[in-house]
Amino acid sequence: MIFKNFRLQVVCRTLIIGLSIGGSIYFFLEHQLGYSLLLLVVAVVGIYNIIYYLESIHRKLVFFLESIENLDFTVKFSKDDKQGKGFRELNKAFNQVLDEFKEVRAEKEAHLQYLHTVVQYVKVGLISFDQDGRIGLINNAAVLLLDIGYIRNLSELKQDHHDAWTLFTEIQPGESKMLSTSSEDGDHQLSVNATELRLRGKVYRSISITNIQSELQQKEIEAWQNLAKILRHEIMNSITPIVSHVETLNEMLEDDTSWTQDRKHLSASSTDDLTEALTTIEKRSKGLLHFVDAYRSFSEIPTPTFEIIRVADLFERLTRLFQGEIKNSSITVNQVILPIELKVQADQELIDTVLINLFKNAMEAVYQQQTPTIDLKAYLNDSARVIIEVIDNGTGIIPEAQSKIFVPFYTTKEKGSGIGLALSRQIMQMHRGNLTVASQPGHTAFSLFF
Repeated sequence: MIFKNFRLQVVCRTLIIGLSIGGSIYFFLEHQLGYSLLLLVVAVVGIYNIIYYLESIHRKLVFFLESIENLDFTVKFSKDDKQGKGFRELNKAFNQVLDEFKEVRAEKEAHLQYLHTVVQYVKVGLISFDQDGRIGLINNAAVLLLDIGYIRNLSELKQDHHDAWTLFTEIQPGESKMLSTSSEDGDHQLSVNATELRLRGKVYRSISITNIQSELQQKEIEAWQNLAKILRHEIMNSITPIVSHVETLNEMLEDDTSWTQDRKHLSASSTDDLTEALTTIEKRSKGLLHFVDAYRSFSEIPTPTFEIIRVADLFERLTRLFQGEIKNSSITVNQVILPIELKVQADQELIDTVLINLFKNAMEAVYQQQTPTIDLKAYLNDSARVIIEVIDNGTGIIPEAQSKIFVPFYTTKEKGSGIGLALSRQIMQMHRGNLTVASQPGHTAFSLFF
């Protein structure tokens, strides 16, 4: 409707100007100069009027756009409503647009205020800064966790909180690191995670900080309790028969010995009992030494030396090592590597240890199968992470044991130490990866995530 009125106004004024000019020319040719001059004046007034009309519309439009540009939505257009229906409708449309902008802005400000309040009062510390270190956001939790004041630039941490400054500047997006801090209420262990986002052409890094001191303390207590239970169990199992047999030996020496010419003699049956008791003591002592040695191997893993390794080379060394056992047991070993040149960044000796443990377990699992099969697979998952799998068609792992097989010293084998899988998972964690298991009857898959 606005455009129709605008078009009508322009057309009417243009017709008046055209008719006035045409009439002025007609009367001029008829030598009626008075009428010709009068119509010419009318044409000039019409031209001025249409120019003024168009400039009014232009000024109004410019003022409207400037109001939007300056975010001034309090302006009201009504001053020239008396100039006609077209102006009234145009003013009404402008006012409606500005009111909608004002409403949207109010909603955005309320939403922003809500988010700001939430960010300020969450327990997770949040810091956001640009490439120059300028702080865009820092909440109360971050101030309390780091024991700092509100800062404007990350460089302000350099002098009094150098460790935090170093970590924040060096941590890469997606990484998770630990930061130790001290305050009046004691020491804290903070988990620091980083993400990166791009807004309006600028790159910002966001840091989230979580105090995991209580969780670590609880886990530490649980770990010590579990270790104490294991040590108590193993030591008691070994010491109890040793003490019992030592007491038996003392009794035998007192009750079953006889003197002959200043010498003590044992009967044949007592000698046999003595030999059996000493043999038992020897076995249990060796078992205790074996347990201590297994604990030492679990607690003294060397620091990984990373290098780029072809997965195909890992599989080749593994199958060559067990070539004899594979042939004697008639085990079928399948290898699938996609792509064939797939590589991982790892410590070769440590990863070989993991694969050897898993392959030995797989061979034991398929020992009694009619068609024993072990599959070695390597591929990239949807997140571009390298996955290596050792899969067997054995009897599987019972559900109750699947959640415990990575616990140190837990084993379902009669002669197992319970160290192999726990050691393997610890090695994978040192590679910033993980080791998982999925098992059911006829299919068990151990997966190495790099």
